Amino acid sequence: MKAPLPDNEIERLAALYSLDILDSPPEKDFDDIVALAAGVCETPMSMVSLVDADRQWAKASTGPDLVETPRDLSFCAHAILGRDLLVVPDASQDARFADNPAVTAIDGTRFYAGAPLMTTDGFALGTLCVMDTEPRRLEMEQQQALRALARQVTAQLELRRYAYALANTTARLQELERRKDDLAGLVGGELRSSLRLMSTYLESLGDTGYHDFELADLVGRATAAHVRGFRELIDHLTQMADAGLGGDSLHMRQVDLTRVTQRAVEAVRPIAASKHIWILNQAGGPSLPIIADPVRLEQVLTHLLFAAVKYTPEGGRVRVGTEMESGPTVRLDDMDLPDGMRPDLFPHLYYGAIANLADVPGPDRGLAVAKRILDAHHATVALSDRPGDGTSLHVVFPYADLTPDELIRDLALA
Repeated sequence: MKAPLPDNEIERLAALYSLDILDSPPEKDFDDIVALAAGVCETPMSMVSLVDADRQWAKASTGPDLVETPRDLSFCAHAILGRDLLVVPDASQDARFADNPAVTAIDGTRFYAGAPLMTTDGFALGTLCVMDTEPRRLEMEQQQALRALARQVTAQLELRRYAYALANTTARLQELERRKDDLAGLVGGELRSSLRLMSTYLESLGDTGYHDFELADLVGRATAAHVRGFRELIDHLTQMADAGLGGDSLHMRQVDLTRVTQRAVEAVRPIAASKHIWILNQAGGPSLPIIADPVRLEQVLTHLLFAAVKYTPEGGRVRVGTEMESGPTVRLDDMDLPDGMRPDLFPHLYYGAIANLADVPGPDRGLAVAKRILDAHHATVALSDRPGDGTSLHVVFPYADLTPDELIRDLALA
């Protein structure tokens, strides 16, 4: 049975295309997520599937090397019609899929579960799905982990778009900065003399009511000669105002770092539970106000926690807390295990988030993207690693002690 189109199909496709992810090469960040999903759900197949206008395309997959299928035959085309997990215990007994070639084939798909990849704007781009050739069901803990992993996929996609937009904004501001000296000379010299002539003429006209033809002619010729200069100045000021205010810019406001961190912990907890990793949440202290984009910051902190869980051996421990150091701080400790086993987080954080190789493709591109978003928040990242203690990551933010009126004023002046 062919799935109907979502009501917001045009806007959904626009959101998908804006990510520039279709037909991109494989990446370890997404390969790791499908491997985790398959392991958690105990299925031989898992996929990050993106639903295009007429096809389903796999960004990452385990099991059979199936990169693309027609949308008409796609399970995921049905899954994106809802906002929650679609579970098909036995596809051969489901009217929507019983005659699907993927089901009727030898060793065809019997079990399917797909969690929609929902953007923060409410568009389902595709799914993180798991499949099996045998009918089955998922335990509640497995369903929760699959949903949490799907949120990690979406966060990765959105953070990359924002990091790219921030890089473009930085480049525009640098170009405007280079032009500033030329414009300063223009304003300090030729334009200032023209404005002085105009001011003198207008003052004389206002005081005496007498139209000085000679002075008016001088003003007219001076102004005409510098119309281009005035336009360049106005264009420059307009570009300065517009830089960083596009649809992909960060939406900064005063938020509580403690609450944002708590939400990030709860988002990752189902994934940690699936690996029997204990997350000790100490982010329950006093409010720590900072200036941040709450959605993007939560995605970044969630990704850092996800990295800790991903690179920690089963049965490990991760501690998360908020405190005041030189400013409001999130502390993440990936602790050594009692038997001497060590988490593998340090090199990934170093090369991804500290060395900040965002422009170099590699296994930790997601961490590099997270670091770029933290840079935009003027956060300082520190990393340490000691045998017996494990890996410790400190992210320190500037302190914001502002009333709402002061915040609005400062953001308007920024």
